[in-house]
Amino acid sequence: MTTKEKVLARLKETQEVLSGEVLAQELAVSRTAIWKAIKELEKKGYRIQHLATGYRYQPSDILDAKEIQDQIRYPIDVSVLETSDSTMKDAQLAVLAGEKSPLLIVADMQEAPHGRFDRPFFAAKQQGIYMSLLLKPNEQLHELPQYTILMAVAAAEAIDELLGVDSQIKWVNDIYLNEKKVAGILSEAMTDVESNSLKYIIIGMGINFSIPQEDYPTELQEKATSLFPDGQATTTRNQLIITIWNRFFDLLAEPTDFLASYRKKSFVLGKKITFKRKDRSYLGTAVAIADTGELIVDLGTEQIALSSGEISLSSIQ
Repeated sequence: MTTKEKVLARLKETQEVLSGEVLAQELAVSRTAIWKAIKELEKKGYRIQHLATGYRYQPSDILDAKEIQDQIRYPIDVSVLETSDSTMKDAQLAVLAGEKSPLLIVADMQEAPHGRFDRPFFAAKQQGIYMSLLLKPNEQLHELPQYTILMAVAAAEAIDELLGVDSQIKWVNDIYLNEKKVAGILSEAMTDVESNSLKYIIIGMGINFSIPQEDYPTELQEKATSLFPDGQATTTRNQLIITIWNRFFDLLAEPTDFLASYRKKSFVLGKKITFKRKDRSYLGTAVAIADTGELIVDLGTEQIALSSGEISLSSIQ
């Protein structure tokens, strides 16, 4: 570990004020080295209180792989990147490189983010969460859509817990707050060609954390928002990431009630929706969500089941 990393670790493990002299003695470096380390940490965005008797760490919204990995209750490797074209692609490359799973890749900025049907979404440096989990399939979940549903429930419940709000889920993979999108989820499968079985699941998520509302492009102003659009965050990105994945792995270990929570949080059920299928538009009422994740739509003359990969919801009435 570098002196900067040692200073940060020592400050984070206590609420006490630590003098430069004490830090220098503990780390066997000069007080000048401690001062330089503090300045480097502050330049990266860490908040450190300067007092007459020394230094004290203040909660800082800097992505920290060690903090995330240490506080997730399940065995997992965590990698934090300053920037990434796509954490989904990073996870795919990790498979080719022979890295073990579960592996969580988190980026401070995503340069080419995309969601379902390869649609781009708006990203902002240090104001969002962009992450993907590489995971071997759980034997209790055989269908890819169920991972998306489970992830949506985990994210929504984590947001509710930390923010004291009541988020909702737009089928199948978007988290909404105050009728505006705050997060999107994308799941992809990597299959074994010979056995045609799932080999890996990659679950990606983009969360608008503290992007000011006025910073969104005009066409998104009425459609998207952040968890903290005023910039006054009451939690950190690290803590939200930790809470989401702890909830996800809890549900994965005992996947008995996540569909009930998913249905309860849906703001599509009971409403008129329009969608396209094979270039034809339909109008119907969303009446149920099947145990395998399909949306059951009543067209009046018949009921049909829609899967996540074949339709695009265009409006909710």
